[in-house]
Amino acid sequence: MLLELQQVIVKPGQQMLLKDISWQQLENILEELGEKRAARISYSNGWLELMVPLPEHEKDKEIIGDLVKILLEELEIDFEPLGSTTLKNELMKQAVEPDACFYIKNYAAVIGKKHIDLNIIPPPDLAIEIDITSRTYFDNYEILGVPELWRYTQNGLQINLLEKGKYIEANFSPNFPNIPIIELVNEYVQQTLNVGRSQAIRAFKSWIKNNL
Repeated sequence: MLLELQQVIVKPGQQMLLKDISWQQLENILEELGEKRAARISYSNGWLELMVPLPEHEKDKEIIGDLVKILLEELEIDFEPLGSTTLKNELMKQAVEPDACFYIKNYAAVIGKKHIDLNIIPPPDLAIEIDITSRTYFDNYEILGVPELWRYTQNGLQINLLEKGKYIEANFSPNFPNIPIIELVNEYVQQTLNVGRSQAIRAFKSWIKNNL
């Protein structure tokens, strides 16, 4: 007897790996899970991972996303934040849901779009993964052609840039040239833990005012 998806329970901080999942099955699963759900998915060539993040994962995701938005707004750079939107390419048999993603150079391509089909639309300029409680598979993002991937772990922020189809670790962000983004993210995520989000955001805005 086949299990129904609603019978599957994945606890926060845990993953479930399913094999031999067809593209149509993936689409059915996404539809059944719905938009407002705790679980996130990663799909590659028939393998499907379901993961439910822990609360600390969500906090880091929110603060780093907020820092990016504030920087882009202060620099008066047009952008479209798409959060954990499912990035899919059926021809490549790849799908992934980042913790956050941003269209910056290609922001106009996603205005008004509710679904992101990477057969038609370019990939986001920046994707962010929080690896405090989960594991990031670079292959998804490499195959889909996401040019910049941030990976935040217990050791801090790591920037990965796509070069010749593979990610190379870098100490700068092309989306934020001449800005010490690694140091800033690490500092203000830590400040959030020490003094709370509101004070950390005010301090970050003060840094921007004094340095940009």
